[in-house]
Amino acid sequence: MSTRPRYDLFEVFGVELEYMIVDRATLAVRPLADVLIHEKTGQYVSDVDNGSVAWSNELVNHVLELKTNGPVPSLDGLATLFHANVVEINDRLRRHEAMLLPSGAHPLMDPRTETHLWPHEYNEVYSLYNRLFDCRGHGWANLQSTHLNLPFRDEDGFGRLHAAIRVLLPVIPALSASTPLLDGALTGFADSRLETYRHNQDRFPVITGRVIPEAVFTKADYHRRIYRPINEALRPFDTDGVLDHTFVNSRGAIARFDRNAIEIRIIDLQECPAADLAILAGVVAVLRALVAERWVPLAALKAWHEDALAAIFLDVVRHAERAVITDQAYLRLFGLEASEATAGALWQHLVAAIQDDLSGDAAGVLEHLLTQGSLATRITRRLGDDITPGRIREVYHELAVCLAENRLFEA
Repeated sequence: MSTRPRYDLFEVFGVELEYMIVDRATLAVRPLADVLIHEKTGQYVSDVDNGSVAWSNELVNHVLELKTNGPVPSLDGLATLFHANVVEINDRLRRHEAMLLPSGAHPLMDPRTETHLWPHEYNEVYSLYNRLFDCRGHGWANLQSTHLNLPFRDEDGFGRLHAAIRVLLPVIPALSASTPLLDGALTGFADSRLETYRHNQDRFPVITGRVIPEAVFTKADYHRRIYRPINEALRPFDTDGVLDHTFVNSRGAIARFDRNAIEIRIIDLQECPAADLAILAGVVAVLRALVAERWVPLAALKAWHEDALAAIFLDVVRHAERAVITDQAYLRLFGLEASEATAGALWQHLVAAIQDDLSGDAAGVLEHLLTQGSLATRITRRLGDDITPGRIREVYHELAVCLAENRLFEA
């Protein structure tokens, strides 16, 4: 009987990028994921092996996920591989007058009328989700995220990695927020995707918790405090045993003990793979430093309650890099001695500290983000006072070109 290989911390990585399929001219949502997959493989399957990068379906038929085809030893070069797949997919979609659209959410989509669930393999799971939560909403049918999977070999590795991830989660949206618009209007949140996502499953609060995971650092504790309550809450509704607590768990980082990894899920998709992978490189470099106890001992990381971290997180979800952090103890976790600092200033401090661990490409992209702002800030600045459907389409058409050319969006 074969078993999955186990990897040390930061020995390998798994990356997933989700894209929406839209009309090339109007940006209307186009449920063509199954058509695209069938034309590629001759079958309606959930996964397509395309060499170094695989394609897979998602909950809805207008979203396609691209992912590393198994663990990879480095993030370097992945932006080019992902972009090559974007080019191929766009070429295939061209015959349908469709294309891929980046960013974490469609700014004009009406999920009440434009949602189409994936109708093929595993549809019974998606149908149950729809019955429980009504997936015709932005947090279900209109969200595109970047997922980062990081391995751990043993219990000690899990505890160290989970402790580091928990304290960094609150400020990641300062770099990655890309969703200032929903329903054709500014929402007041730089990361509307996350604001919506955290309310997706209010019917069962144990599924998402505070988004920031609880302070649990062993497998037994994780099952006791997170997985068991989820199973108990859903058991009366999942009479056929369709749902798996691993996939139902909707915290911002989830423990995958089935493959000895933690998956970070709060990162909005950016305008191009170069931006996505640079943000991941920055996150990984800071996590390495935290795990190595560069600024504070591990015990100081583990001491933080999710409520305190969630308060910072929610402010960053609203304001991205402009959020002001006044908790001096939190800033000290990252070696920043200050009475207060914006989330952007904290990241400037962090990028300077991890500079030697970044490739030139990643460092350049992060510098762009730190000087011009998150993609949410740049989109809002470009729109100015003209928040009309026509102007929104113009800006998002340009984002689609950025994706096609793997280049950054300028404010």
